[in-house]
Formats: sequence, C-alpha cells, structure tokens
Amino acid sequence: MVKLERDVEITYLGHSTFKIRSPKGKTILIDPWVQGNPACPEGLKKFDRLDIMVITHGHFDHMSDAVAIANEHRPTVVAIWEIGHWLGTKGVENCSGMNKGGTQAIDGIKFTMTHAQHSSGIADEDGNLIYAGEPAGYVIEFENGFKIYHAGDTCIFSDMKLIAEIYKPELVMLPIGDWFTMSPVEASYACRFLSPRYVIPIHYATFPILTGTPAELREFTKDMKDMEIIELKPGEILT
Repeated sequence: MVKLERDVEITYLGHSTFKIRSPKGKTILIDPWVQGNPACPEGLKKFDRLDIMVITHGHFDHMSDAVAIANEHRPTVVAIWEIGHWLGTKGVENCSGMNKGGTQAIDGIKFTMTHAQHSSGIADEDGNLIYAGEPAGYVIEFENGFKIYHAGDTCIFSDMKLIAEIYKPELVMLPIGDWFTMSPVEASYACRFLSPRYVIPIHYATFPILTGTPAELREFTKDMKDMEIIELKPGEILT
C-alpha cells in the first residue's frame, strides 16, 4: 500500500483499470476489464458495490465487462454518447452519455471528458466492428477538490498543456506500453506538458507487445525533481 494523503483510495486492477473510493465513500470503476484481464488479481474481479462506471473508449481491453458489471450493480455509466447508446441496447440502464469538453457531476464528483488520440470500436458477436464514437480521457474532481487525469489510450498531443492549464490535475495516469499508445519517451513529454505532482504508468506489460516500462519513464524524467512516479502493481492500493 502506497500512501498519498488525499482521502482517496485508488486500487490498480492492471492494464488501464482502476477501482477508486472517493472521500465520501463512492466507488468508481474506470475501464471495466477484469474477467479477461490477465493482470487483474483473481480476488479483485468481483465488486461488493459500484456507484459509477467510467469508460474511455470501445476496445475490448477497456470495456469487455461493462455490460455484465453494469447489469449486476446498476451504476451510473459515464461514456461518450455512442458507447452509452450501444450499452443501452444491451439493457444497461443509467447511461449518462457525454462528449469532449463537457463536465457532469455525479454524487458530488465532477467528470470532464477530454481529448485522446487513438481509435475506438466495439467488436460484435460476429467480430464486426461497431462505431463507438471517439476515444477520450477524463479529469475527475473528487468531493474534496482533489483532481486526477486518466488519459485513456492515446499518443501525445500538445493540448495536454491546456488540460494542465485549465484543470490542474495533481495525479495523472498515463499509458507507456508503446505499440498501441505512447511509449515512455512520448509519455515523458506528456509529463512535461502536464506538470503533475504524481504519475501512475498504465497500459504496459499486460501483453508481451507492450514493452514500455516505468523504469524507462523514470529515466526520461529524472530531471523533474518535483514529480513522483508511482509504480503500482496490479492489486496494489494507493491510499
């Protein structure tokens, strides 16, 4: 367990998936991929409760379990409008679709959808790809004002400077695996654009093709003395 005194408990479930307990006890799941996620510890693939589910984009390694989990726990689902619409056709209730630039508040927690540079599609039962809107990231502001930024799957883009300027997230979750997202090199530039206090590397090591490592990111940012890279192992808690 890693200590960060912000009254928020962040559990890393591997890949890009997180379970977060807010200061007032709300449970948030970001990118619901647990059952088929080889990095997710077996004991963390079920949830006692879930208040809010957040989806960055339509790829299987970010939302494969969205329908099953949403139908079991009936959280409010935050996603781009097209994904929310698709989930609705699968019987999911409480979809609160939105789009980039928008902010919505749920149970006192603010969710701002930001840009991401990637692709997004949902594979149907026949393997055909269904349009799933655009990929996104989120700035989440908790009830006590603490802000985090989950970048989703993305390459680097210069408007990350605007995310830093407008929202000032203290903690950011950045993909580093390469091949499908940023490598540690690009992620190091993202760190310079965002100037966060804390960085959690994500989307690496789940599959052999995702070769980027936190050690590389740490080496590329060793001159950034005011920034701490928090390397969470799957199942580890930042509290």
